[in-house]
Amino acid sequence: MSAPESTVAAGGAVADIAKVGVLVFPAEAENAFELFDALRYATRLRVWGASSRPGYANLLFPRLKDDLPPISDPGFLDALNAFVAQAGISLIFPTHDDVALYLAAHAAQIRATVVGSDLACAEVCREKRRLYQALAGEAFCPRVFGETDPVDEWPVFAKPNRGQGGVGAARVGTPAELDRLRSAGADLVVSEFLPGEEFTVDCFSDRHGQLRFAGPRSRDVVRMGIAFVSRVVPLDAQTQQIAQALNERFRPRGLWFFQVKRDAGGRLKLLEMSCRVAGTMSVYRQLGVNLPLLAVFDALGMDVQVLRNDLPLTLRRRLQSSYATDLTFDTVYVDYDDTVIVDGQVNAVLMQFLYECRNRGRRLVLLTKHAGDLAAHMRAFHIPESLFDRIDHLDAAQRKVDFITDRNAILIDNLFAERRDAARHAGIAVFDVDAVPGLLGL
Repeated sequence: MSAPESTVAAGGAVADIAKVGVLVFPAEAENAFELFDALRYATRLRVWGASSRPGYANLLFPRLKDDLPPISDPGFLDALNAFVAQAGISLIFPTHDDVALYLAAHAAQIRATVVGSDLACAEVCREKRRLYQALAGEAFCPRVFGETDPVDEWPVFAKPNRGQGGVGAARVGTPAELDRLRSAGADLVVSEFLPGEEFTVDCFSDRHGQLRFAGPRSRDVVRMGIAFVSRVVPLDAQTQQIAQALNERFRPRGLWFFQVKRDAGGRLKLLEMSCRVAGTMSVYRQLGVNLPLLAVFDALGMDVQVLRNDLPLTLRRRLQSSYATDLTFDTVYVDYDDTVIVDGQVNAVLMQFLYECRNRGRRLVLLTKHAGDLAAHMRAFHIPESLFDRIDHLDAAQRKVDFITDRNAILIDNLFAERRDAARHAGIAVFDVDAVPGLLGL
């Protein structure tokens, strides 16, 4: 398998793996998108997504089933197994805690291997109360207040027993406020308030029960439960001790993570543990530790090696738009000056789009009024003439629209006048250079 050195099987024994179908379910979540990014270039994997409704995954996954019933549907298992057989799925990655628990509980009935931990671990990870009860007496377990326990220090922290991403969690400053929250009927876990810095620790445990990797990262800016700024943090002795204790107590398999936060005295206390992929595991993937691919190899019964680039790294995330449209086209007409070449540099985003179109079998036609030796200019920027099916080098008096012969086409040109003429007289869709990122994937 073509894979980073950090994620090859020990001894490089990857050549015997047949094409493996991997299902990401549900596919409509940030951590599902991270799974796709982590596995998409593994040449001996065929990555599928599945969800119960259309969404962003339709724009990302080239293979997607978007009408699988939810796990609450009585017919879910039959539908899942039918799809697994049809698509040739061998491995299933759960991306939600409820799904991880459900698949672990029904693993014997599923005609594919669930990548992840067993039922006992999934149950503990799904309920914070059960997790804290199992760890009672550990120095890193926070103090927890039951409904009848007197609270002798304020504020406290209340969060849903079954929840994730900080949804429904709140700092509670008074007994009256806590009474209001409890009377609302939510199943809450109330614990000591931890005012210090928060970390997520990404982990990997192999099928032999060995903790092979633990990597802390910060949660500097959190929105919608997702870290928008996250830094690689050195692994200290206390974090390593917590990781080892969780690994020995609950025996997670494959990728997993836990979250900790410092108390008023600077000591790390456990917030939660999960046996599914985290969306920001990409931090360590960027340093060479591809945890999803490690989990695939482990699920296939292979021993793995972990190699990490020892570099400082900060992830900065932003919301990014993608676009769905019914636009179809067979030919791309594209300008050269200030379109392919912008400010004396190759427009890398446009080149990506052109190569995507080439991969899809579309025709590429370069329409340019470049002044000078076009071939020499293209060679200077390492742009092959062979990329284009046709190159029309016009003089200043000629109109580009007169060379647009294919009507099932688009034009990309920085000049408004050229776009206006093509839209009016050729009747094709036209785009300025700034719109090219939105064309990627079409």
